[in-house]
Amino acid sequence: MRVRPYGHEASIIDQLHHGAAASLRDLVLDACRSRTVRCIDVIPAATSLVVTHDGRDGEAIRQLLTSITEHGTVASRTVGQIVEIAVRYDGADLAEVAHACSLSVERVISLHSDADYEVSFCGFAPGFAYLTGLPSELHLPRRSSPRMRVPAGSVAIAATYSAVYPRESPGGWHLLGTTQASLWDVTRALPALLQPGTRVRFVRTP
Repeated sequence: MRVRPYGHEASIIDQLHHGAAASLRDLVLDACRSRTVRCIDVIPAATSLVVTHDGRDGEAIRQLLTSITEHGTVASRTVGQIVEIAVRYDGADLAEVAHACSLSVERVISLHSDADYEVSFCGFAPGFAYLTGLPSELHLPRRSSPRMRVPAGSVAIAATYSAVYPRESPGGWHLLGTTQASLWDVTRALPALLQPGTRVRFVRTP
């Protein structure tokens, strides 16, 4: 792990293990509150975490981040809430994924729906959460030809992640199914249904 400035009004911890940034985010937020160090936002990514702050607070923030990483507290974590997402496995790429993975369609569905997922980070579009926990049997690179339009609610996989498209958008992930769950709603106190650290289970529906 490495702590360093990220421009004038941000600091970054990078070289993290996959999945560490989500739990580290809560630790940083708690530490800022307890030590009255003001940060604006804490943004996890796949192997890094960015903390935005007033430029005058940069040194204090970096000292705090260094203290957290040096004391090994990144390994500690709180268990996130569980969100169940009902899925109809009717995706356009389901048969293609089964063929590419040398599995039956039923086995693909079983592997995907039986797994326990966790939101590692959010990005690409508002409400789009990258979920770790995808079984290794389903690891596939993105599609060679991305679609110009992926329907909202599409449940998909790519590389080591699963995700749900919160709204219609271009995309290159493999589509396994659809859900009626609202992933992004600005009328909610927290517009994004899935936050870093949230655990997710996909529940198969007819």
